[in-house]
Parts: sequence; structure tokens; C-alpha cells
Amino acid sequence: MTDPHQLDGVYAAAITPLTPSDKIDLDLLPALLGFLARRGCHGALLLGTTGEGPSFAPDERTALLHAALEIRHEFPDFKLLAGTGTPSLEETIANTRAAFDLGFDGVVVLPPYYFRNTTDEGLFIWFSQVIQRAVPRGSALLGYHFPSITGVPLSIELLARLKDCFPDQFAGLKDSSGSLEHAQQLGQRFGQDILTMVGNDRILSPALVAHASGCITAMANLCSPYLRRVWEAHQNGVSDAETQSKLDLGRSILDRYPPAPPVIKALISRRHNFPRWSVRPPLLDLPVEVEARVMAEMDAVFYD
Repeated sequence: MTDPHQLDGVYAAAITPLTPSDKIDLDLLPALLGFLARRGCHGALLLGTTGEGPSFAPDERTALLHAALEIRHEFPDFKLLAGTGTPSLEETIANTRAAFDLGFDGVVVLPPYYFRNTTDEGLFIWFSQVIQRAVPRGSALLGYHFPSITGVPLSIELLARLKDCFPDQFAGLKDSSGSLEHAQQLGQRFGQDILTMVGNDRILSPALVAHASGCITAMANLCSPYLRRVWEAHQNGVSDAETQSKLDLGRSILDRYPPAPPVIKALISRRHNFPRWSVRPPLLDLPVEVEARVMAEMDAVFYD
């Protein structure tokens, strides 16, 4: 059996706090990460989809990554991942290099999503340049498989080729396809030889059985104790069907009110007393009446 990867576990796809003047709330970011750590997250992905990563300029992204390092004063083992992928190869390389220079534990890299008809060969060359120019040996790059958003899937053959060519740098993927069948195909092909982090809470338990390593989800901002309970049960060789069923219901609620960032920001404010952080256009803040409805639905699942 393959030894566990150092990045196994439960991760929040962290929201990005924004002040009323639409600036990143760098002062409160460490408090948000501390909240996630205390509630069972092994780490967090910053500047992913839930973190509105593509909405921020390079200097904003760098400032956020710097601010996030404060979490290690209180939680030195808390893992930090950065979303660094953009359609620009050079910008992706610069973002990735900056994250590793700061000491981040890994990066999650979207494919170049503007050109949707590219081939596996083109994607292999693109990712190879990112790895060769920006990822130190022994560091971890994860591809970001989110075809419903990017329009550019990462095929199993592409993943295998990247792992074969860069075994010390290409760690695996964040699989946000939401497909249990895909998670099982990954398990059948790779076992635990690559790190597979599912992005949908609904499939966490069966994906773990299929050799997934953990999860990186938006709902972990709110429900990480439940995700950690399911993950811990699997580590102990058992399942926690009751907790997984709550996650199934919670995820179904979240999926009815897309996109996730305004919903998560509204609910974390109402339930956990964080400021009512806004989202950056083109996203819009959640209307008050919708916010109340979602809160009531989530409370019925997790707090009754």
C-alpha cells in the first residue's frame, strides 16, 4: 500500500474576504484560516473558484498569499495551497513560483481555459513548462479538473503522462467534476499513486473508498467538522453514513443557489459572526430574502 501523501485530508476552498471598498481584507484573512483550522480543516486552498481567484490582479494575489502565512504562527501544520492557473502561461508560471517562494505547500492549477479545443499534447506542453520553470523538486502541483467551468478537461491519459514525466512534482488533481464514476476511474487507474482531492462533498465517502486522498470543497467553509468526521472514519476503516447523508443534503442545497461564493460569504457571516463580505463583479451579493431561505434550509440539516 502506498504511504499517505503529506497533503491528504480535508481542505476548505476558502472564500476571499473583501472590504466594503472591494479590497481584500488582509487583516481578517488569518482569522478566517484560524477558524477553518480549529474546525478540523487540514488546510485551505486560496484563490480557487470559491475564492474568486480569476477576479484578482497579480499584486492582489501576492498580497493575499503573504497575509495567509500568518496562520502558521498559531497552526504551523496547517497546509496552504494556492490557485495559480490562468490562461496565460507566463502569468501562471509567475504565480506558481511566487507561491512556492513564500513556502506554500502546493498549487492547484487550472488549465488554460480560453482555448477550449486544445489537445492533450498542447496541455502536456503547457503544464510541463509550468512544472519545469516554477515547481521545485519535491513540491506539489495539482491539476484542476473542472470541465463544467473551464471547458478543458484533464484526461486520465494526460494525468498519467504528467505523473510519469514529473513524479516528484506532479502530485495529482483537484477533481471538481462532481462525478463519482470519474473518481472511481481515477482510483482504478492510479490507486493511491496520485493525490486525488474531490471537490464535491456528496461523493466524499465513496471516493475515499476508491482511493481518493481527501477533499477541497466550498462547503468546508461551513461544515468542515462533518467532512473531517467522514475522513477520520475512513482512516479508521469504517464509514459514517449518517454524517455523509448530512453532507449530501447540504451540498444539494448549495447546488440549488449557484454560484457558491456569495452563498458561503452570507452564511459564514450569519452563522459564525464574520463580517458580511461582498463578492467582486461579475458576481453579485446574495439577496436578503434568498439568504434567509438558504440559511433556514442549511440549519435544518446541520443544526437541528
